[in-house]
Amino acid sequence: MNIILLGPPGAGKGTQASRLVDERGMVQLSTGDMLRAAVKAGTPTGLKAKAVMEAGELVSDEIVSGIIGEALDDLKPETGVIFDGYPRTAAQAESLDVILSDRKRTLDHVIELEVDEDALVARITGRFTCAKCNEGYHDTFKQPKVAGVCDVCGSTEFKRRPDDNEETVRTRMTEYRAKTAPILPIYEARGLVRRVDGMADIKHVTEAIEAILDS
Repeated sequence: MNIILLGPPGAGKGTQASRLVDERGMVQLSTGDMLRAAVKAGTPTGLKAKAVMEAGELVSDEIVSGIIGEALDDLKPETGVIFDGYPRTAAQAESLDVILSDRKRTLDHVIELEVDEDALVARITGRFTCAKCNEGYHDTFKQPKVAGVCDVCGSTEFKRRPDDNEETVRTRMTEYRAKTAPILPIYEARGLVRRVDGMADIKHVTEAIEAILDS
């Protein structure tokens, strides 16, 4: 099973991908993480990426596709893959077709977590975590049982991500729409796109994704 998981930041892609990894033994291929790992490991593609990044330039589609290919080569053929953050352009979508075909793999589903922008802003801007154990909380949906005290470790210190503000969230949404717009029609034409309500309860989102994968 090879799938692409789409959705703007805060839609819950990371949570759902983690559940698929735990429950189905799939592997999440996140291009940002893979790029850093390839550079650190000094792989052929990683060395190319390092030179480009040190020159202050954007990493090309060719390099990103090379890193995806290297990652797939390290996996057993029967291992399912979740593509996260790739492809982002029509050119990358074409490259992924070649990458998968060369390894006798096929793309099974493109799942988009749909969100309501205003509700997503409220979800993200209300997030905060325990500064000690990183337990997550929310101003509206999940306050500590005792005000100001972490339920897990008892710490009284909390933190918020500086980019969890309305302006940043709306900018991310605009960028997401711009980046996914070119690739969705490609996969819709093949009948691969399925949409799930990303604003639903986490358990219900998981069940909806499971139903798609089992269909």
